Amino acid sequence: MRRRLAQLLLEKSYLEGEFTLTSGKKSDYYFDCKPTALHPEGAYLIGRLLVEELKKLGGVDGVAGMTLGADPLVSAVTVVSYLEGMPLAGIIVRKNPKGHGTNRYLEGLTNFAPGARVALLEDVVTTGGTLLTTIERVQAEGLTVAAVLCVLDREEGGRARLAEAGFELHALFTRAELLAAGTGGGPEGQRLAEGR
Repeated sequence: MRRRLAQLLLEKSYLEGEFTLTSGKKSDYYFDCKPTALHPEGAYLIGRLLVEELKKLGGVDGVAGMTLGADPLVSAVTVVSYLEGMPLAGIIVRKNPKGHGTNRYLEGLTNFAPGARVALLEDVVTTGGTLLTTIERVQAEGLTVAAVLCVLDREEGGRARLAEAGFELHALFTRAELLAAGTGGGPEGQRLAEGR
């Protein structure tokens, strides 16, 4: 499953070239998880692999993530977790409060008891800024952040920033791991992973 997901991610979500990231940093590659996470097989594989990680970590009541990147991840995990007999509810964290009604940042909060343990999901981590904001919003609603998971860790400081805040990042892939898994390893995978 991991190798097949890597292949789909390389086919649908990974581009090489010159890009400016959300953080303002320049990069020689761009990773947009949404085309894979919104593909039927991709969503299933992401859901399965994230649920496997959550089983290893244990002790979570649900998952949450910042819109828009985490929306399909939260949906995939909630569905797969139900199918696997360990149903986890989901929360979508808004970038801005709703502006009417409850005026909250969190959607799906009524599926959780106060103090519930939540795993945060993110598609790609660069600086960790989005996750730190998500952590603040989830904790402000009385929930406990029990784990932080992502599909791709760009290894550009996000893991260290999260560690400083007391959270360990669990990633399905780093860039090198994605390229090696998606190309079957060997000399070509190593060459791509090293950017040659």
